[in-house]
Amino acid sequence: MRTSRSNPTRSRARSHTSIALTVVGALALGVATSALPAGAGPPTSTTRRVDLEPPTFSNPTDITNPLFPIASVDQVIQLGAEGDVALRHEITLLDETRVIEWDGQAIEAVVSQFVAYGDGEILETATDYFAQADDGSVWYLGEDVTNYDNGQVENHDGTWLAGRDGPGGMIMPADPQVGDVYRPENIPGFVFEEVTVKQVGLTVDGPTGPVEGAIHVQESLMDGTLEDKVFAPGYGEFSASVPTSDELVFVAVAVPTDEIDGRVPAALDRLSETAEKLFEDGADQRWSRLELLAGEARRAFAEVSAGDVPPLLDDQAADVLGDLNAAVGARSRADVRQAALELELATLDLEMQYTDPDDVDEDRIEVWQLQQTLHRAAGDAAAASSDRVIIRAITDRLG
Repeated sequence: MRTSRSNPTRSRARSHTSIALTVVGALALGVATSALPAGAGPPTSTTRRVDLEPPTFSNPTDITNPLFPIASVDQVIQLGAEGDVALRHEITLLDETRVIEWDGQAIEAVVSQFVAYGDGEILETATDYFAQADDGSVWYLGEDVTNYDNGQVENHDGTWLAGRDGPGGMIMPADPQVGDVYRPENIPGFVFEEVTVKQVGLTVDGPTGPVEGAIHVQESLMDGTLEDKVFAPGYGEFSASVPTSDELVFVAVAVPTDEIDGRVPAALDRLSETAEKLFEDGADQRWSRLELLAGEARRAFAEVSAGDVPPLLDDQAADVLGDLNAAVGARSRADVRQAALELELATLDLEMQYTDPDDVDEDRIEVWQLQQTLHRAAGDAAAASSDRVIIRAITDRLG
């Protein structure tokens, strides 16, 4: 199950770490009372293991559990921070399944891709496997993990597969109750994680309004770390907090959960077009031209922000616009072009509510290709290598 992935000691924080602080502040205010406790409370008075009965899987890809709707949510963006490192997670449902042999059963599993970024650089890619048992519980059947450092493969720690390495693990009971205990990862000495349900029936502040029926769980990891998580209907993992490492991530947008019918707003189109012009013109146009474009971007964003915008995406775009304005004021062409690319990416996140995720991902690839060009021109081999991995990861999930 997804746990703390980032490395706060990384030496190169290349893009807008101030987003990290903005997001943490927003998260602290954005969660309903008691939905995300500040730390570990006293043990639940009555606990019971609910994952001891061997599961059977008759229709494993039909995942209907509302608290873990992995088969019906196309893409989720999570934003947050670990210390002063800005975190970003992309969780994407893949158009494929995998048959996993476990406990005498050939289980067809839903496949999901996880991509983690720290300050805009790749930290991890993973492919995860899930299946719903006949009683409505969802089981975790393994993950293929690649961890990166400075754009290079560091290791594959965390990789495991049910049947090959040990048993699968329950990741969400059919009807979780306070005191329920289960183990999403249960291969002692290799991967191990025990979860206790702490609260049920919570209401949390989601990207587009209150979400009822959430639960709060506490995870105990193999190294003794405690992690608090909230799971919410229509989202699955909604937020995660690791107090010992000052880590907090929160759902910024999920589709189709937060989808809005209709065309992309004209102001959002203008914002995207202006970001493209800023990147193109930033290389050699007069500063008067760039100041004009920066003003157009501010006006377009003001219109966008006045609408129904998920708060964390609004904060993200506002922070990048601040970087753009600072770059124009400092007369730094390199920083203007960098901020323009970051504005394009932030705009694509905003477009997710209106546009098919595959179309958004195709546009993300184009932006990351431009980003790689910038890093190569600057002689930043590590960042260019990270860009290459990101492009490959997005391409892979497009099939």
